Amino acid sequence: MVQQDIIDRISEQLIDLQSQVAFQEDTLQSLNEVVTRQQRQIENLHELLKSQKSQLEAMANEGDMVEERPPHY
Repeated sequence: MVQQDIIDRISEQLIDLQSQVAFQEDTLQSLNEVVTRQQRQIENLHELLKSQKSQLEAMANEGDMVEERPPHY
């Protein structure tokens, strides 16, 4: 009986460990998906920022950003 109890306890521990590993794998996959999505968002925002910077530089070079006093001065 003692030997069977030890086997049963080890089996329970093994099942618990397998459950923990499965949960961690699922969590890791979810986190990986979040990181991948965030990286795409960062890349999109970076491209948008570059585009807006180019537009501002073009406007500045064309003289559209000349500082003038408003008419009420």
